[in-house]
Amino acid sequence: MAGSQFTLAALATTAVPGLVVTGTRTLGSAASGDYESAVLRDADGGTLAIRRPRNQRAEARQSADLVAIRALSAGIRTRLPFAVAEYRGQAPIGSTRAIVTTYVPGEHPTLRSLAERPGLATSVGRAVAAVHQLPTSFVTDAGLPSLTPFEVLRSAVSVMDRAVATKLVPAALKERWEGAARDQQLWQFTPTVVHGSFGTESVLVEGDAVTGVLGWGELRLGDPAKDLAWVLAGRSDAFDTVLSAYEANGGGRDRQLAQRARVHHELETAQWLLHGVQVKSTEVVDDAVAMMHRLVEAVHAPSAAPLQSVSPETMEIGEVEQLLSSTERRHG
Repeated sequence: MAGSQFTLAALATTAVPGLVVTGTRTLGSAASGDYESAVLRDADGGTLAIRRPRNQRAEARQSADLVAIRALSAGIRTRLPFAVAEYRGQAPIGSTRAIVTTYVPGEHPTLRSLAERPGLATSVGRAVAAVHQLPTSFVTDAGLPSLTPFEVLRSAVSVMDRAVATKLVPAALKERWEGAARDQQLWQFTPTVVHGSFGTESVLVEGDAVTGVLGWGELRLGDPAKDLAWVLAGRSDAFDTVLSAYEANGGGRDRQLAQRARVHHELETAQWLLHGVQVKSTEVVDDAVAMMHRLVEAVHAPSAAPLQSVSPETMEIGEVEQLLSSTERRHG
């Protein structure tokens, strides 16, 4: 039937001239998800993947991912301790297109597995550090986004302000987030190459080793802390292990990295709230509010880590607003 693994296999032969497919299997769910995907075995013994987006959101994500993986040259890839899919070809189908890449094997880890397997957490920290040490020039040469610390702060403040405007953010979180926004020292960092959407769905592992990383559509220069924030959704000891490995492999020269990672992690609840408001989903809004109240309980625990820098040099709210205003004019 249309969209089946066999249709995709036939489409791949159009996308990649000379390709002879000798076997195929479904990749992911055949009935749900944003993509119709298949894994293909070719006559030379290689393995490819083909993905056809099912909606405009997936199409936009695939297009961004394609730009990024084509920017990751062979020389850049040699600096990474894991595999990245390589572009092989594309073919139109209906109103969209199917993209063929090399297939990167592996399984997605869970946050629980990072806590239970320190070796895996160490491999994750090493993988993130490798991305952050890539030369920045290839990102700018590819025309990918390049965010300054001021722009990262401005984006965070925008999320905070829009979430607070819903009047659903607990007062304790509002105060905590505003304190982080006022902390000038917290936002002093050197932008690095960042993956931009690291998480369990983008990481592939075999045993305790990270073997591949997917989903490069948010590749840019930005805040390295953002690539570590997702680990904070699991146990704190897992984050500590990831961070230690990250620092041991050349990352984390900025002392406020862990605190900013916590800011990005906590603001994910605000973004989930804003998504619920945008799509008018009471279920999502209620879930986000419940998450924020659980977060309040967590940050009030005696062992909770602060968001502010260790020796904060704070600005007044007016100074922050003036800073953001001048930055907006400069980059507008």
